[in-house]
Amino acid sequence: MAAASSSAAACFLSPSPPPRPRHFLKHIACAARSPLSPGPASRSLALPSPSASPWPWPRRLRDLLPDEAGRILSSATGSLIVALASAALILGDAGAASAFVVATPRKLQADELATVRLFQENTPSVVYITNLAVRQDAFTLDVLEVPQGSGSGFVWDKSGHIVTNFHVIRGASDLRVTLADQSVYEAQVVGFDQDKDVAVLRIKAPNEKLRPIPVGVSADLLVGQKVYAIGNPFGLDHTLTTGVISGLRREISSAATGRPIQDVIQTDAAINPGNSGGPLLDSSGNLIGVNTAIYSPSGASSGVGFSIPVDTVGGIVDQLIKFGKVTRPILGIKFAPDQSVEQLGLSGVLVLDAPPNGPAGKAGLQSTKRDAYGRLILGDIITSVNGTKVTNGSDLYRILDQCKVGETVNVEVLRGDHKEKIPVILEPKPDES
Repeated sequence: MAAASSSAAACFLSPSPPPRPRHFLKHIACAARSPLSPGPASRSLALPSPSASPWPWPRRLRDLLPDEAGRILSSATGSLIVALASAALILGDAGAASAFVVATPRKLQADELATVRLFQENTPSVVYITNLAVRQDAFTLDVLEVPQGSGSGFVWDKSGHIVTNFHVIRGASDLRVTLADQSVYEAQVVGFDQDKDVAVLRIKAPNEKLRPIPVGVSADLLVGQKVYAIGNPFGLDHTLTTGVISGLRREISSAATGRPIQDVIQTDAAINPGNSGGPLLDSSGNLIGVNTAIYSPSGASSGVGFSIPVDTVGGIVDQLIKFGKVTRPILGIKFAPDQSVEQLGLSGVLVLDAPPNGPAGKAGLQSTKRDAYGRLILGDIITSVNGTKVTNGSDLYRILDQCKVGETVNVEVLRGDHKEKIPVILEPKPDES
């Protein structure tokens, strides 16, 4: 061994022999790139035998020139590094492989960056609501709590108030709210407004986990401006959809009471089951509406979604937080469907029933009834309130929404073949269980 070492040292210190031909160096490079383990590929790239080469073949590394040996070792080292990086990727060691891979930074357009920033800043304010109901097992008679629906909501303030739709929590025996960090809290119902499909919940969560959503204004919205909806469609939490305002001042009916909701925002942003109660945002990330319904025969998004404007929601939420209910004035009547009045060739609201203990009954409005022979005698037909024409039930609701409890309104009715004006003192709507 010592003799071999001294021989090798003498070889490298001795004067350089004549340069090797180029074809010999080509064979050496191929050998350095060949696989380390034997196989068909290694045999095909194997070094040529000494007998096949016209030049003397070096049997040991010491026979090579120093520069040739360095090139061989460098080439082999490079191949080994590539092999190690490939093995790290195959074995799933991303940390080891990342040392060998240089990622190209992703470039986004200005509008894309604005959308990404809007989503990141507002997602912590959006929550996932699970509606749980009590069911009894038919065989064991055990009482079970099972999910019967889900929806979205958003944080209103640091006190833990959550705003959502009433139809999201309707019929629930228990409610659970999941925040953006996946922490789950039991929720209590503070109050709700069935007519406007708005409900307020409250959770006991640390202040640092509650991020209230920035509230905007819906009075100055324009058709065509961009809007963004964040919600949990089909249980897929924190989904962002974009679109524009397709229409303003639409009117839809409350799912609970059938009472019309005026000044609704129409949008083509995809709103699906599970988006109900989620926020509709403008391009600045401010709340402009609460997603509540879609117009779709199939139940999926058809490009026509509706949101309750934030100006309407804000007043309702303030009353629910302060009083636990919304105090809304009523006339205290039951009226006929609009189609029935149209079939009679009349215009207005036909009074079917005016209970004597209600505001209209106390004022003297007459109900529809039958005489001794069974013939139908029409009641009063309301044609205007405070000088504003009334042609259908929606007109009457719209006027009453602008009135206050205790206010006296002048109701003009068609009674028989003549008109009369009757003052009515509005009373609050009875409490709802």
